[in-house]
Amino acid sequence: MRGVSDPDGTVPALDDEDGVVAAYRQHGAEVYRFALRGLADPGAAQDVTQETFVKAWRSGHRFDPETASLRVWLFGIARNTMIDHLRARRARPWQSSLADAPTIEASAGSVEDHADTVLDGWLVEEGMRRLAPHHREALVQTHLLGRPYDEVAAELSIPVGTLRSRVFYAMRALRSAMDEMGVSL
Repeated sequence: MRGVSDPDGTVPALDDEDGVVAAYRQHGAEVYRFALRGLADPGAAQDVTQETFVKAWRSGHRFDPETASLRVWLFGIARNTMIDHLRARRARPWQSSLADAPTIEASAGSVEDHADTVLDGWLVEEGMRRLAPHHREALVQTHLLGRPYDEVAAELSIPVGTLRSRVFYAMRALRSAMDEMGVSL
């Protein structure tokens, strides 16, 4: 996905109001739906969506279309903003008493959603693409496929210690790639 532009072929510049408006037009509805599924509260979802685009505008200089698409970058910001919102909600439990009990019970079941899993998968996939092939291979074989180190090392004709080293440095590089994409682990 390196260098992928948005659906209309352009990547708006986020350093001015017109660029943020264009980004909102392209992705605002998706970000809102994502936040609504995660929070089950339309007001909170609106707040998270607005804060996502404010954060994107403030840190627009950090967006690099060669690193990730604007959509992936915005969803990473939205995910982190939702986490911050949920932490703040837990820190102020008295606010939950402002809603009536049936509303709280009805929304409690809808909070669990696969959107986070899908987004996390996209982000990890994008991060894995940035790894050197031998690092990617080491991670896939040992962590994703769960194969024993000695079996993978024998297959690759390398010592087990070298494989362990590759896995270590692959994890470090993956964390760095995720940081570059604005994703906190």
